[in-house]
Amino acid sequence: MIKYYDMSWITKRIKDAARNDIDDIMNKNNYIYDTKEFEDRFKRFTGASYCIGVSSGTAALHLALDAIGIKKGDQVATVSHTFRATVAAIKYVGAEPVYVDIDPNTFNMNPDDLERKITLYHAKVIKDFDSNDEKFLVGFHGQTIYHNSRDKISMQLGDGKLLHQLTKKKIVFNFRKNDILSGGEGAPLTPIFHQLVVSQKKISLPVCVLNIGGISNYTIINKQVGSTEIYSQDIGPGNCLIDSWVRKNSSRKFDRDGNLASNGNINEIILEQAQELYMNRIEKKKLSFDTNDFDISFSRGLSLEDGAATLTEFTAGIIGESLSILLKKNNLIKDILICGGGRKNKVLMSKLIKNLPSKINIKLIDAFKIDGDFIESQAFAFLAIRRYIELPITFPSTTNCSKPSIGGEIIDN
Repeated sequence: MIKYYDMSWITKRIKDAARNDIDDIMNKNNYIYDTKEFEDRFKRFTGASYCIGVSSGTAALHLALDAIGIKKGDQVATVSHTFRATVAAIKYVGAEPVYVDIDPNTFNMNPDDLERKITLYHAKVIKDFDSNDEKFLVGFHGQTIYHNSRDKISMQLGDGKLLHQLTKKKIVFNFRKNDILSGGEGAPLTPIFHQLVVSQKKISLPVCVLNIGGISNYTIINKQVGSTEIYSQDIGPGNCLIDSWVRKNSSRKFDRDGNLASNGNINEIILEQAQELYMNRIEKKKLSFDTNDFDISFSRGLSLEDGAATLTEFTAGIIGESLSILLKKNNLIKDILICGGGRKNKVLMSKLIKNLPSKINIKLIDAFKIDGDFIESQAFAFLAIRRYIELPITFPSTTNCSKPSIGGEIIDN
């Protein structure tokens, strides 16, 4: 039973001021009132860059969903204890609401039930495989909601024990915990898989694997499988800034093929300010980043195309400069293999190539008959197998852990 929450104390506190404002509106016959003043004051109060007054909460929710690119086919988690306008806004953009229960103490979304809903979705996908093979093993990473390498915190939503109960399959999950307990940063986790791919495809060593996902990172492989001579580090932004800009300023989710950037102009002043801000703020000793470490506020005021062009130039410059420094220290490397969604952005790739020494060969991972869209999912399947046979998945040279770490928990009974 949820107790009634008495809010009369709020009413009493604002009653006189509210009456004065109502009288002012009635006397001026201005029922929209002064939205500009409200927007400015609310913007200052919240510390936001922008504030737009709308006619209703429904309109605000609708605009918010539209602004981040939610559309038909997407799922949006929302609380079940709510007014119908919350769900209506989700329906307006064509998405499907997923109802999550509330916490009876706070009336906010219950994070445990949200985790359960995410796990149920994964269970459905696993059941679609319909495999009775006893060797069937699931590597379940979950959805990262917060990663802070400095404070050794990495949080993922996804209940491995529940997934096992629902599917009756062997589950490996919680991949980052042991690495963090060993003093590591919990990321990146894929370098050991990069080494496997390079070995299987008999690619000449040493080689650099560049992954351009939300975050960009590299792996240097000096020797074949069996050696721990693997070095890895996050570089900085990959697709995250470009994607955030496009989603905020259009109905698209990303800049397909770099088409927006190719039709825009780079704002040199904003670019220079962004580069200076980046160099002054980023902790250069960090091996891993979170997309929340970066934001697009410096590009406000630009058109959709100019913002995409400026952010693409900025991203290519950061990746190119970091790789150039890396290649000077590792002058035997002649090849860079590129995976991740960023490899499909033609403008980003073109600018990146220009920022690298001409002697370096840039090759897409797809050229070796590997689907570059599934590198990460394949990597976690491989990490699950390594954990199951008790082999380490992270090393001091990849995450800064104190010793090779066997990451992940196993649920199989």
